Amino acid sequence: MKPVNLNQVRKAKTRAEAKAKADENAVRFGRTKAEKVLDATRAKQASDRLSQLKFEDE
Repeated sequence: MKPVNLNQVRKAKTRAEAKAKADENAVRFGRTKAEKVLDATRAKQASDRLSQLKFEDE
């Protein structure tokens, strides 16, 4: 039987758990590129609209 480095096993297990958690969070909270572009476009349109409605005196 081959000796096992317990530190390496422990670290590998921790890395695997962190990767699983990251993948789960990416699915739960992640947004697609299309959603991000849509939000940016809407924010730009809202900003432009507010700029148009401002009074020049202020």
